[in-house]
Amino acid sequence: MHFGRSSVGPAESSLSSQRTEDTVRTSSSGRWALAAQNMNNCNNNDGKKKDGKTEEPKKDDKKDDKKDDKKDVKKEEPKEVWTMDPATDLYYYWLCTISIPVFYNLIFLVARSCFNELQYRNVMLMMALDYTSDALYCIDTFVRARTGFLEQGLLVRDEKVLKEKYMKTRQFRFDIISLIPTDIVFLKIGINNPEWRFNRLFRLARLFELFDRTETRTNFPNIFRIANLVLYIIIIIHWNGCLYFAISKVLGFGSDTWVYPSVKNPEFARLARQYIYCFYWSTLTLTTIGETPPPVRDIEYFFVVADFLTGVLIFATIVGNVGAMISNMNAARVEFQAKIDSIKQYMEFRKVTKDLELRVVKWFDYLWTEEKTCDEKLVLKNLPDKLKAEIAINVHLETLRKVRIFQDCEAGLLVELVLKLQPQVFSPGDYICKKGDIGREMYIIKGGKLAVVADDGVTQFVVLSDGAYFGEISILGIKGSKAGNRRTANIRSVGYSDLFALSKDDLMEALIEYPDAKDILEEKGKAILMKDNLIDESLVAASDAKDLENKVNQVETSLDVMTVKFRKLTAQYESSQRKLKQRLSNMSNQVQTLRVNNE
Repeated sequence: MHFGRSSVGPAESSLSSQRTEDTVRTSSSGRWALAAQNMNNCNNNDGKKKDGKTEEPKKDDKKDDKKDDKKDVKKEEPKEVWTMDPATDLYYYWLCTISIPVFYNLIFLVARSCFNELQYRNVMLMMALDYTSDALYCIDTFVRARTGFLEQGLLVRDEKVLKEKYMKTRQFRFDIISLIPTDIVFLKIGINNPEWRFNRLFRLARLFELFDRTETRTNFPNIFRIANLVLYIIIIIHWNGCLYFAISKVLGFGSDTWVYPSVKNPEFARLARQYIYCFYWSTLTLTTIGETPPPVRDIEYFFVVADFLTGVLIFATIVGNVGAMISNMNAARVEFQAKIDSIKQYMEFRKVTKDLELRVVKWFDYLWTEEKTCDEKLVLKNLPDKLKAEIAINVHLETLRKVRIFQDCEAGLLVELVLKLQPQVFSPGDYICKKGDIGREMYIIKGGKLAVVADDGVTQFVVLSDGAYFGEISILGIKGSKAGNRRTANIRSVGYSDLFALSKDDLMEALIEYPDAKDILEEKGKAILMKDNLIDESLVAASDAKDLENKVNQVETSLDVMTVKFRKLTAQYESSQRKLKQRLSNMSNQVQTLRVNNE
């Protein structure tokens, strides 16, 4: 059917179909053109709007970037504020200041709570002291929040870090409790109730910290420990006496023989007598001396038993601490006496003469009298090398600078030499050196007098005193010296003498690191010898020739060693070459074999 219809007018049907397609195309193209135009207009309008608004976001972006940069700078650079360094004297002085209100509350709060007359008589004074202590507590809380601490060896000063650190500690909670204004209860019950202020005792840690720091700062730690122990005992007796008076008040004064006597008696009504009586009773009870009226009621028995147990602990603490303190105070003497006893036993075993034994004992007595018994190396061994050097410089540097040959030396060499100085003590009549002895050390006189004497040991040519030195030339080994490294005089101690000795080995060990200083010292020593006409040029030439010959020998020895090493290296190289050639030949043979097999 379709084929029959289409065959009626093929040309007309084709023309009509073409027209319809053209109309569709034109209409669709027109629609797409309008849509494209509208889209372009929309895009142009949006672009204009966007272009108009893009300038403002750019500015805002810049502002935001600046703000972010500022925030980053703030984060990178923590805010440093005023910080209390716990290692300074200011911190210690503040501890002394804050300990005053802490100690005031520790003593007077319980006394005012038990002895009402003390509170009634001094209401205004006590209120002024109370609120002054509260103000100091507030300041102390601020100081604690600004107290720095060390992190990686540096003091932290960041305000935020310091606050967070403080707030994480247990002491922060105690400080907050001590600042709670419990005094507000006074508005209802009256101001004569100081027991409501007992929360102020939560700041006792400041008092203990003061005691610890004072113990480390004082030059008499044992005496301070004893005084500190006595103070603790007095405080315990004080509190116990106040509690005794409070219990007597609850049970009724004079109601039995154990409680405080009746206050109707004018003698026992006085405040001073009340406190002294209670303090006396507390002392007798806690020290377990007794001689107090026995308890009558159950609560009295309980209180006395508790006091006796506390007294036993206090007595044991006193005996143990005082014994340990006395032992520490005499530790140096005991150790020194042990050394003397061992020397005496040795001399007795070896049958040493009485005269020599007496000299040894006198020498030990001199050391103890002049407080020269400590071994400096042993005392300073726990310090780092830097602090050792600073202490040695502080003590010995000026003494070493007095020596002529060391006056212009660089500071580093002087520091090395200062650490090597050895203190020595000589008894009256001891020879420091004799003529002809080999000089192995030089001496610097710190205290005492030395005499340059003749061979008879009696005739004195000159007397050396503090600051003098000798033997510096012999330890340098100057070439051409007529005396060589021998002593040229007899030097004897007139009385007890304190000297510093510097050995030749220590000097040469220090000069290894300072070769220029060694040449300078030798030149100075040579100039001193030439001035005193104690140098022989022929010996200098001979020593130079000998030194040259030694150097040539050393060069020849080194050359021989290098020749042997070179031969070994050559042999190793030739051996490796032979092995390499053998491997190459083996590989070539294997390749040829593979080719033959493949063919």
